[in-house]
Amino acid sequence: MAGESVQAPFEASTGDPKHAARATRSAGRKMRSLLLDAASPLFRERGLSGTAITDIAAAADAFPSQITYYFRTKEALFVECACRELLYLARATEQAALKARTPRDYTHALAQTVTASDSVAFFAEALTLTRRRQDLAPLVERTIERLHGEGARAYASQVARHGWRSLRAPDESSRRFWAVAIGIILEGYAMGRSPEALCAEMLRVLGEQAKSTGEATRLRLVDDAASNSNEEG
Repeated sequence: MAGESVQAPFEASTGDPKHAARATRSAGRKMRSLLLDAASPLFRERGLSGTAITDIAAAADAFPSQITYYFRTKEALFVECACRELLYLARATEQAALKARTPRDYTHALAQTVTASDSVAFFAEALTLTRRRQDLAPLVERTIERLHGEGARAYASQVARHGWRSLRAPDESSRRFWAVAIGIILEGYAMGRSPEALCAEMLRVLGEQAKSTGEATRLRLVDDAASNSNEEG
């Protein structure tokens, strides 16, 4: 394994130096991805303290030195795993909601998907860790901003696609959704609540996010009728 990882860049370097650099970067990205793939399930099952670097290396068929080379510390690897898993969850959540035809179904699909995973709880452990390791905070900050940005774009796209009338700006709606999700899931994990109970609580707290075209039309008709009645009176 070690011979292959060294030999390929060496052979490329005898030709185009730019090609060699690209091959090296590509191999590096692949190894980082393999290490993250191997570490995530171990961290989720055993936690940070219960997972050794040698365990991760063995699961990835790599050397412990490769972990320290790419991530410096086990804590940094833990935080990056948690951030990546949260973004994967966000993508799966939006995918699950694509088939929704009403605002209510859309919110239900989001809440059901996010509460069925332990990725939020995993990410919360990373948040706690960064309180003591401020050098890791920028990665968490970038992840949260990306989470909110992509969530806002996905929500705005659905609103435009179906002609819904959103009760909040897309960015506000996205930030509110994830704040509620993190809070309720952490509380629920501490209380031993089921995913179904967590989903129901999320839906209760979130309430109505938007109105469908038909609902919005009826609401305007009712408002107009009430306004006309007041003016006549």
